[in-house]
Amino acid sequence: MNDRTEQHTERLDAHVFVCTNDRDGEHASCGAVGADETAAAVKEWLRERDAFWTAVSVSETSCLGLCSEDGTAITIQPRNRWYSDVSPEDVPTLLESVFGPDAERVGEA
Repeated sequence: MNDRTEQHTERLDAHVFVCTNDRDGEHASCGAVGADETAAAVKEWLRERDAFWTAVSVSETSCLGLCSEDGTAITIQPRNRWYSDVSPEDVPTLLESVFGPDAERVGEA
């Protein structure tokens, strides 16, 4: 086992978690309402600004407890930001509000 905490926290400003949970049944799930497309939109927005995997990582995760029929759940840590009902079209506005239009606020708490 290797403790890589210091190396990783020095490199990353934030970690975006996108729920891609897809479950059968009567309950809503992010996977059923475009989560894959939303995750791709997050990655693309960050790539266009050279922030993907350099300062901001993105992970697909299971349920964040914000599932709805209206979109995907996203959390941005350690900024403690939580969003529900996110569609791919919402991603630019959401990420601009957190990181700035050109990701110039990456590195700011």
